[in-house]
Amino acid sequence: MNHEVGDEGGGGSATGPRGGWSGWRAATERALYGPGGFYLRPEGPAGHFRTSVHASPLFAGAAARLLEEVAGGLGGGEVAFVDMAAGRGELVTGVLAALPAGFPVRAYAVERAARPPGLDERVTWLAEPPSGVRGLLFANEWLDNVPVDVAEADGDGVPREVLVRPDGTERLGAPVSGEDAAWLERWWPLREPGARAEVGRPRDAAWAAAVATLSAGLAVAVDYGHTASDRPPYGTLTGFRAGREVTPVPDGSCDITSHVAVDACAGPGASVVSQRDALAELGVSGARPPLSLATTDPASYVRALARAGEAAELVGRGGLGDFWWVRRQV
Repeated sequence: MNHEVGDEGGGGSATGPRGGWSGWRAATERALYGPGGFYLRPEGPAGHFRTSVHASPLFAGAAARLLEEVAGGLGGGEVAFVDMAAGRGELVTGVLAALPAGFPVRAYAVERAARPPGLDERVTWLAEPPSGVRGLLFANEWLDNVPVDVAEADGDGVPREVLVRPDGTERLGAPVSGEDAAWLERWWPLREPGARAEVGRPRDAAWAAAVATLSAGLAVAVDYGHTASDRPPYGTLTGFRAGREVTPVPDGSCDITSHVAVDACAGPGASVVSQRDALAELGVSGARPPLSLATTDPASYVRALARAGEAAELVGRGGLGDFWWVRRQV
């Protein structure tokens, strides 16, 4: 990443945001969601990276089982399934397919992009989550794409906002102040010169607002992230394009993402567990079927072996299994 030296505040400059300086939050918002933004392209997120939803239908099946559990706890009646950051509707489609016939569900997909052609007519497509519904709100890899500012400690250890141009060149701006400074001090203190952090306060607020749309039920956020015990010293800001990790350049050519401070985001009364443990609770295991099944029922053995391979990817260490599930009961 190119790095210039400066002492200007954030929020752009006299040359304007198109060619001038701005904070990473504003630059990311334009690059991902502005006119021609990365996430508004026809191919959608699946054209550039693979999530748990794309790895195996077992993931949608687990979400469907969780929805059934939530419905049971609510005492029956119609429940909502709200797919936050729905991409092109892959998860909500899989959940509807996995639910028992006649299950009383109202399905919502929440996404800034336009409704994709051919999506199940039972799915209501929205730009914002519906308010006052009861059921399960499920946000898979949403929070990592909620734009945030980046801070870096200068030579004196003072956290400053990192400013960026559309070509990815960076410079240090004014010292971080106000609520962002308070967030850093509470959740991700920067002490050593050169240390960096993504200021997760907008994500905390976005998650709290999403949870508040439920009148009753469960909200789940699934994402890669970190906690106070393992904060990365130089931040995690990166880019993805066509399945490859690339330098984050806020010009609309790539995804811009960073890991989530899940302990800051969780909120009071929430539980934070690994995807490995969360899926195990929902019956997803990477255990291989018994070899004896290959003799008694070869076809079933082959199918079970394939499912075990898919499950192993979802729960594997060093990969998707290390994702965090933030679960908040309403």
